[in-house]
Amino acid sequence: MPNETRPPVPLQGDKLVLVQFKGHRKGYYHNRRNLKLAVGQYCLVEADRGRDMGRINYVGSGKAEWWNLAEKQGVVEVACPQDLARLHDNRGDEWEFWDICNEKIKARKLKMNLVTVERQFDHKKITFYFTAEKRVDFRELVRDLAGIFRTRIELRQIGVRDEARLKGGLGVCGREFCCSTFLHEFVPVTLKMAKVQQLPLNPSKLSGPCGRLRCCLTYENEVYRRARISLPRVGSVVSTPEGSGTVRKLDLLQETVSVAGPGQEGLVEWPVERLQWDEDRNIPAPGPSGGDRNAKDCNGGGCGNTRHGGGRH
Repeated sequence: MPNETRPPVPLQGDKLVLVQFKGHRKGYYHNRRNLKLAVGQYCLVEADRGRDMGRINYVGSGKAEWWNLAEKQGVVEVACPQDLARLHDNRGDEWEFWDICNEKIKARKLKMNLVTVERQFDHKKITFYFTAEKRVDFRELVRDLAGIFRTRIELRQIGVRDEARLKGGLGVCGREFCCSTFLHEFVPVTLKMAKVQQLPLNPSKLSGPCGRLRCCLTYENEVYRRARISLPRVGSVVSTPEGSGTVRKLDLLQETVSVAGPGQEGLVEWPVERLQWDEDRNIPAPGPSGGDRNAKDCNGGGCGNTRHGGGRH
């Protein structure tokens, strides 16, 4: 039988809690004990075979898909001053752990780059995050670290986008990385999004500090995509109040079209409402090698599928 997709868990009031840990790592938890929680507080939560501690970023109903994770783990209690002091000590110890692990990596000549270390609040696990171009056999390294720290050791290989989120920083916009603040998960970003938004296809301007396409390319992509649908394509023939012309430029935000007509000097900008064009002629004609342009088709006026006002209703 084919695998069935698990349906989202129904929303359960305002008991979903979003907790942020070191390196902007986030987790979803269920406030089963009906604790009085507020954004900005620190709390203890159920973790891998123990407890962990983080800062509350959100309390509310959340989204249905968040509950798939939140139902499996809950908030235990609000942190007290002693818990905050222990968390502070853990952060200090992590610098020492990073040095020790890095020395072991160099001693075993492993091709991996240690990014950060996170110690679980109850000291039952230490997680080492690293990047590498290929898979790394770190079994001997785990044995070395387990023998030194006498606790569970986890080595987790992450990608460059995760590395940027863990380290944090400022983008070219002057604000903190989106992945380190409000983004809950990474979404696919493609070069097609930049083309739709008419951005210069310059890798240095489209890439973030992680070396991948910027996450913000997805924010307005849907708006631009819908605007492109309502406008004729560059190179297609349109009818204007002054006669026919060829589309040379589009302004997606203003929804205007720059048209070059026979006998005209320069381009004339028209609002899309004042233009007419055929759907089948919305695709530019092929070059001289694309066949006989005198063939009888829609280009010869035989097509009656005329679009008025850019298809706006």
